[in-house]
Amino acid sequence: MPEVQEISALDPFDLKLLSALEADGRLTNAELGEKIGLSASQCSRRRIRLEESGIIEGYHARLNSARLGIGLRAFVQVSLSPHSKENAKSFRDLVNGIAEIQEAYALTGDTDYLLKVVAADLAGLAHVINDMILPHASVAHVRSSIVLDKLKDSHRLPLKAAMPRD
Repeated sequence: MPEVQEISALDPFDLKLLSALEADGRLTNAELGEKIGLSASQCSRRRIRLEESGIIEGYHARLNSARLGIGLRAFVQVSLSPHSKENAKSFRDLVNGIAEIQEAYALTGDTDYLLKVVAADLAGLAHVINDMILPHASVAHVRSSIVLDKLKDSHRLPLKAAMPRD
């Protein structure tokens, strides 16, 4: 893994560049320049610096899950027992090995983990929960909630929060 460089401060052009790339990661440096008011070479240098610093982690295609027949989303809360470093690592390894788990978070409070799971249908979700998660030795409790409707789906960050406050 490449070493992460520190960026001392992001200026308004950096934030405009990041915002434009979040909206469309396929923009060329010339197109970026037109959007944010810089030359293509300036955009290229800034983009490279932001990539090398780790602020830009990568580029990807966003797929439509419903059109691919993956129409069910659920959030699964998991509690472990007993709590130990070994169980936590073992559970992390399990989670990373299940393709249907898109996101996983360690939490404070009553629930140890929150998992975002996608599946083709209810039978697919049942398979993930009953055959993959529940049998794991460290899992004590699982509670799932099926998503009925997606109200917002944004991966964009509030970039204004990255600007220093006066």
